[in-house]
Amino acid sequence: MSDGLVIVGGGQAAFSVAAKLRALKDERPITILSAEDVAPYQRPPLSKKYLLGEMEFPRLLLRPESWYGENNIDLKLSVFVEEIDRTGCRLRLQDGSFIGYETLVLATGATPRHLPAALGGDLQGVYVMRDKRDADRLAQDLLPGKRVLIIGGGYIGLEAAAVARHKGLEVTLIEMADRILQRVAAPQTAEIIRAVHVEKGVVIRESTGLKRLNGEKGRVTSAELSDGSVIDVDLVIVGIGVTVNGELAERAGLEIGNGILVDRQARTSDRRIFAVGDCASLPWGDARIRLESVQNAVDQAESAAAAIAGGTEPYVPKPWFWSDQYDVKLQTAGLNLGYDETLLRPGAREGSHSVWYFRQNRFLAADAINDAKAYVTAKKLLESDRQPDRAILLDPEADLKQLLG
Repeated sequence: MSDGLVIVGGGQAAFSVAAKLRALKDERPITILSAEDVAPYQRPPLSKKYLLGEMEFPRLLLRPESWYGENNIDLKLSVFVEEIDRTGCRLRLQDGSFIGYETLVLATGATPRHLPAALGGDLQGVYVMRDKRDADRLAQDLLPGKRVLIIGGGYIGLEAAAVARHKGLEVTLIEMADRILQRVAAPQTAEIIRAVHVEKGVVIRESTGLKRLNGEKGRVTSAELSDGSVIDVDLVIVGIGVTVNGELAERAGLEIGNGILVDRQARTSDRRIFAVGDCASLPWGDARIRLESVQNAVDQAESAAAAIAGGTEPYVPKPWFWSDQYDVKLQTAGLNLGYDETLLRPGAREGSHSVWYFRQNRFLAADAINDAKAYVTAKKLLESDRQPDRAILLDPEADLKQLLG
């Protein structure tokens, strides 16, 4: 039994809650229950440098496993939580045992969507990309000359395409929408990224969905597409979004809505229970959002830790994201939700650009493609709630520093 803090989850958000509490000199007992069999690690490099063999796994660890014991944090691996007993303030584990809590943090994350078996999703050679196990399985199949089909033109699919081309595979990417990055980026950003992939040899087929995968002896061999064509494939990578891991919270009667509903201090509808990271639905103006990013996993988790330690400061998200594809770094500051206008600005060096988003003339966000100055400027503008001068933005010769006055 524990009378301290129990954290369900073993990712960046779970680690950040525990680490922040210790940084605040909070000495309460902390237990982390992780379904994975390794200590918490960075996920973004999995689909990039780790998959390419350029980074060994120990370098991905957020802290060496010994750090947890040294900081009085009981890290339990390969543990699955079956039920939250809110009345008894305890968790029932898969093995039938129980662990009590005074305060509970849900950092359960999200699960990638799989293709249904009816479409061939159960064939060997069909992969998703989320955790170390996914990366290890996929790495064995990413061999030069193989033909890979990538389903989904979001960041996960595009990053997978970049890695596959780097490793010498023949890559076809299909996107059901009429362009890649439709949900997350403006047409200008999508076209720049699209051109990079095409130049690298990726075949991109937009307005094209999957009809079904075919296989022989249990392994995928071809794909029937929505336009009636059939292509031969050796493996398939599925990047069609994620599903929030909210079943545990829902069964416990916590309020749910595209994630576990939390307030500005990450508290759920039960004041003893917090939720952080990808699984949490948090206030954003008059609406609610989920932020699937390292920035939110860290910042919201640290805000929750401060609240657990007795703080009262609300969490105000300052979203930023990034994606590495080939030698292109795409950095986004802010959220472009509901934008009705964009401005495309060339950068100071060849191949650099930025796209600036507005809604009713108010600055929302910016995408910076190999343009660190644009990214930093946009981030500072958003943090200070300042509006950029349109004349400066529209003048490619103007120094962006002028926007900060």
